[in-house]
Formats: sequence, structure tokens, C-alpha cells
Amino acid sequence: MRKHISGFSNPTVKYLRSLREKKLRKRAGQFLVEGLRLLEDARVSGYIPRTLVMAEGRDPHPLIEGLESEIAGAGGEVITTTPDILSKITGKSNAQSVVGVFDEFDTSLERLDREAANIWLVAQDLRDPGNLGTMLRTGDAVGAGGLILIDDCADPFSAEAVRASMGAVFTQGLAQARWEEFVPWLRSDAGQLVAASLRDAVPYRGTAYGAPCFIMVGNESQGLPEAYEAECDLRVTMPMKGRADSLNAAVAGAVLAYEVLESLS
Repeated sequence: MRKHISGFSNPTVKYLRSLREKKLRKRAGQFLVEGLRLLEDARVSGYIPRTLVMAEGRDPHPLIEGLESEIAGAGGEVITTTPDILSKITGKSNAQSVVGVFDEFDTSLERLDREAANIWLVAQDLRDPGNLGTMLRTGDAVGAGGLILIDDCADPFSAEAVRASMGAVFTQGLAQARWEEFVPWLRSDAGQLVAASLRDAVPYRGTAYGAPCFIMVGNESQGLPEAYEAECDLRVTMPMKGRADSLNAAVAGAVLAYEVLESLS
């Protein structure tokens, strides 16, 4: 059965709105996903929202009907509300007609199986949620095992990161750790750590990459700390033909990921 909400002051509306804020989202352990495409990507990947919120008067769609049935079967909640309240929840004036509430994933390093893929992406102190989502999307494209977030990265469960991932937040493994946690984990088994760098670097093409290969990018403005680069097994450089002295962090990660994919194929 559906529950209908018609008031802006409803406690459920206030709770759902709070999930837009990182501190409150972390406290609740849940996050919002907007749009049928992302919700369908989640469902196909085995993730069903705890709560589904739909705008009344929306056009019927078989995917929504199927999702609603699965949520009900799993003991979740289905809510209908007005388009204005849905916009209030998402903070967007042109909100899509359906929003899902998901439990955040376990993001511990220990849950990752490094043997599950030849390529893993690593981001250190990446602050832009759009770049974070792009790296998840890149990982999905190259068949990476997932994305490991080191130190103080953007929140992977923010609306911006989830949207930029184009559903890859549900297909990629995801871990969060401090550098001092990551290095012992990495060195406890096989794994080559690679980063784009200008320090004692070799050309990124024609280089011997090993599997599993962990491709690391740094902060958008500062890059990787020198000590972090020193820990890398391989440092590579990409040619810059124009006036720019570097690539966007997520773009650099994508270029390198495709080169590693080709090398390991």
C-alpha cells in the first residue's frame, strides 16, 4: 500500500530533505537517488531502495511499477506526494518524478577482493563530487573493480557524485580509508601502485603494467603529496602539447586506465 504525504511540515519530508546534508546523511546512513534511470541501474545491480517517493499525477511506467512491487516485497515503503514537495526534498525546481532512499554501503577496505579485477582506481583528497562520480563511471567503463577514496575526498553518496556516476556507484566497489590504512592493505598482497607524475616518471605508453593495477590520482589543485608518489611502484607521465600543464584529475585517471586496460588485455 502507498502512503500519501501532502504537507511540507511532515516529519518524513523533513527527514528526506536532511539527506541532502553530508553530516545528517552520515548520521542516518542513507542517501537519495533521483530519477528512474538511476533507480533501474540500482535494481539491476541488486540494490533496492528502502523508500520510494513518487510525484502524484506522473505518467505510469512499467519500470516504476516493477520497482514498487519489489520494494513492497522487501518490506520497504512507497510514498506519493506533490511535485512541489518532491522538489523540496531534492532541492531542485525541476525534480524528476521519482526518488529512492538507499542505505549507504559498507566502504571498508577489507570487503574488497583485489583479485576480482585487473584494474582499481584510487583517488586521494579528491574534492569535486563531479570528478568522483566521473571516476566511478570510468571504472565501470574499463571493468575496474572499484574506487578507493583516500584521506578527505568528497562524499560518494552526495547527490552530485551519484548523479555524475551515471549509476556506477551501484556497479563499482567503493572503499574509504586514510593513507596510513591503505598502504599496509595494499602491500599485504599483490598489487602495483601507479600514478601520473613528473618525478622520475616514464612515458605512460609502452610501460609494463602489472595486475592488479591500482591507478592513483591526487587532489585537483595540489596533486599527490611527494611522499605518496614515492610509495608508488611506477610513476608515469603524459605528454602535454598545449599550454595546459596538467589534465583534470578524473580525465587523467581515465586516460591512464584505458592505457592499462590495453596493456593488460
